[in-house]
Amino acid sequence: MLIPFSMKNCFQLLCNHKVPAAGFKATVKNGLILQSVSSDVYQNLAFEDWIHEHMTLEGKPILFFWRNTPSVVIGRHQNPWQECNLTLMREEGIKLARRRSGGGTVYHDIGNINLTFFTTKRKYDRMENLKLILRALNTIRPQLDVQATKRFDLLLDGQFKISGTASKIGRATAYHHCTLLCSTDGAFLSSLLKSPYQGIRSNATASIPSLVKNLLEKDSTLTCEELINAIAAEYAAHHQVDNHINLVDPADETLFPGVGSKAKELQTWEWIYGKTPKFSVNTSFNILDGQSHMEIKIRIDINNGRIQGCNIEAPAHWLPLEVCDKLNSSFIDSKFCPVEATLLTNILLRTCPEDRELHNKWNILCDKIKGIM
Repeated sequence: MLIPFSMKNCFQLLCNHKVPAAGFKATVKNGLILQSVSSDVYQNLAFEDWIHEHMTLEGKPILFFWRNTPSVVIGRHQNPWQECNLTLMREEGIKLARRRSGGGTVYHDIGNINLTFFTTKRKYDRMENLKLILRALNTIRPQLDVQATKRFDLLLDGQFKISGTASKIGRATAYHHCTLLCSTDGAFLSSLLKSPYQGIRSNATASIPSLVKNLLEKDSTLTCEELINAIAAEYAAHHQVDNHINLVDPADETLFPGVGSKAKELQTWEWIYGKTPKFSVNTSFNILDGQSHMEIKIRIDINNGRIQGCNIEAPAHWLPLEVCDKLNSSFIDSKFCPVEATLLTNILLRTCPEDRELHNKWNILCDKIKGIM
């Protein structure tokens, strides 16, 4: 049963949280089930962090359901260039988000259900949460063969991944969140979570490729709403809380003071790309020169998302050495980003001699460089 999230019917039951007295005062009796009215990945991730930081969860757990418009979400210690097709994402207008928990990269759309289990650190138990989901699935579709693994994934028919897990553990509170593939766009998921970039060397946490499948592919009558209701009912029974799914607006500053600034931070280039662990790109490509091909070599070192070292090697007869040197030095400390690279190379091009052939070669080289960003 869905009910609106309001001071009267919900936050009178929420647990005490740690905002100043002038802010929102919340108390919870035994626990709470929430569902976001937003499909914005940054707002929903920010709300997770707000709950984690501000709520006292002793004996009062919270389950949070949320779904997003098409987005790719990477783990806290991952490299987006290594994990996804950034060029395709830019072309399709797909959002990229870096969450504060660890784990691998996932694709979200409205056909994917996200579940966040909030507890105290002492009661944090990922396997218990997965078993709760399994009981709910067994209640509504007992014919489905879904099992939990030691890696805290859920597998359909012993081989198809339908859920991945990540978590964040604080000093006193913790949350475990997982996905549940119901009717997501499988083709889009596969194409977006495949990096086309070559020559990346990184110590960032790498995702483990898996075969995936939607639950809808096994039972076309199943819906996200039915799954959410079943899991909510099982959660309510297990934790002895009211079986009400309370609708919540994660962007509501009156109830969640400071949540907006969290969402803004999650959208910044410095967080999404700048938090990438140090890595390098060492690659090459061929360019047609008359009747033959010649090799261009590129080595770029990136730290905090910015270029710390750049070495572009092109045959001197094709592009003068001083032009390459100027390009190499100009990239230092700039963002490893095609937009910034475009602005930078356009500015540099104006300093070059008015030579049409030289400009054409410059443009070819710069397009190749931007293609690896």
